[in-house]
Amino acid sequence: MLNNKVSRRQAAKLIGATAAGAFLPVGLWAAGPSRILRAIPATGEKLPVIGLGSALTFDVRSGSAAAKVVAEMIALFVQQGGKLIDTSPAYGNAESVIGDLAYKAGLTKSLFLATKVWTRDKLQGLAQMEKSLQRFRTRTIDLIQVHNLSDVDRQMTSLNDWKAKGRIRYTGLTHSERKGHGEMERAIRVHKPDFIQINYSLMDRAAAQRILPLAREMRIAVLINRPFGGGGIFQILAGKKVPAWAAEFDCHTWAQFLLKWIVSHPAVTCVIPATNDPKHLADNMSAGVGRLPDPKTRERMAALFVGF
Repeated sequence: MLNNKVSRRQAAKLIGATAAGAFLPVGLWAAGPSRILRAIPATGEKLPVIGLGSALTFDVRSGSAAAKVVAEMIALFVQQGGKLIDTSPAYGNAESVIGDLAYKAGLTKSLFLATKVWTRDKLQGLAQMEKSLQRFRTRTIDLIQVHNLSDVDRQMTSLNDWKAKGRIRYTGLTHSERKGHGEMERAIRVHKPDFIQINYSLMDRAAAQRILPLAREMRIAVLINRPFGGGGIFQILAGKKVPAWAAEFDCHTWAQFLLKWIVSHPAVTCVIPATNDPKHLADNMSAGVGRLPDPKTRERMAALFVGF
């Protein structure tokens, strides 16, 4: 595994060969601190706190040069101890690309595959889930979530049925905007899913008011999307130095700063930053090792982002 002091630029030098389609030896990533793991409350199964999103970034044409980069990303992700990859039928070709590349690399069983159902019709939802199984080339999907709470009551009936039959292992609900938090709260109380996925970041902390405490109270695993608030934050931070005191919790880049703040919340199970850049993947994964900020330090970190 990469040392958690590796910056995005340093990681680029280490991973430079990936752009040409070559994998780095597994041994290069084998040493270093252990990954921080969190238990899924429903079962106690543990996941690394840094996962991988695929919205926009993995919507590439099969067999293309971009698909080769995605293959390298998946391999590096696993080599660095990553497990959960989140996708959706709404993300273009991402589901098919992930399924094909993971299968061909023999990595399917090394991954925790999370996808979604995104439709307002029961039969269409079932057909969509069947297609997801085909794309992943597996008989069971780890997690299927109702995408943005679309037709949530009807789709959760299907998910619970599939879980009872062993076709999926966990059920979930997702939303990516604070305007959906009220409906998310209602759906959590009614359907009691195994997972929820919600937006939460130093730029948008609304989920901490009601959603995260409720998930913790009801023992529901939490995935976090939009951890960088859409990515524009890096333009604002460009040229600004990470505070020296961030080294106290093994943080050396702004990406690590933003991610460590999120995963240090006790309700958070895993955060899923999306990227198709190997050096950014290395940087993000480094947030999942070493120390995490305590509550007082989290307040100090948040104070830097007042007004964002």
